[in-house]
Amino acid sequence: MSRHSPPIAEDVQGATFASKVFEQLREDILEGRFGPGEKLRIEALQERYQVGASPIREALNRLSAVRLVEQVDRRGFRVATLSDDDLADLMQARRLLNEIVVRESLRHGDEAWEEQLVFAYHRMWRCPMTVESGHTNREWELLHRRFHAALIAACPSKWLLDFHELLFDSADRHRRLNVRQLDAESTRIEHRHIMEAAVSRDVERTVRLLNESIDGLLRRRAEAAPQDGEAAAAPVAESLSR
Repeated sequence: MSRHSPPIAEDVQGATFASKVFEQLREDILEGRFGPGEKLRIEALQERYQVGASPIREALNRLSAVRLVEQVDRRGFRVATLSDDDLADLMQARRLLNEIVVRESLRHGDEAWEEQLVFAYHRMWRCPMTVESGHTNREWELLHRRFHAALIAACPSKWLLDFHELLFDSADRHRRLNVRQLDAESTRIEHRHIMEAAVSRDVERTVRLLNESIDGLLRRRAEAAPQDGEAAAAPVAESLSR
């Protein structure tokens, strides 16, 4: 039996490395350190994360499954891109999912759930959105994610929660690319209104407030689109999930 121990240990170690690379690369993509459409070369990622090729490939395959990475030419990978049609489809999927997960969470949430939601909002409210350089504050990003997770935490369906996280990641990547365009005070107010509506168990208002921020992206994106004869502008990423 002992002769089988080394392969098992290697498998466990490999899985641990792959999980770490998955989290690190996922965060790098969400933070915009790898831009949309950028090639992800195995050798460069090995040097960046100081691991072998196998954990890198496994992490890339996992990121492909959640649509943050695309596989091209069978063996190559790149950061996923979104066309205008893809983005509109993503936004519509998030609207529809909000109707379900928010309703279920507000219906099943107890007093402890309310307290966790209020606490998550309070921690996010106290944290600055950006650092002195104007870039995103990683602590705020984490607290922002926890707030939205707390909002739907009482939904009893793990499948719906997993799907919500997948869509949230895809949307969050675009918001983070231009976090400096967001107004901190209005963002705090919007989140407070969402929290208050949820604690009041006002499903319709909670869903409407969440979806209004989603609708605002496509409106502002259209407003920022280059006119005929102008150079193509970089995609405008506004607050998809504020």
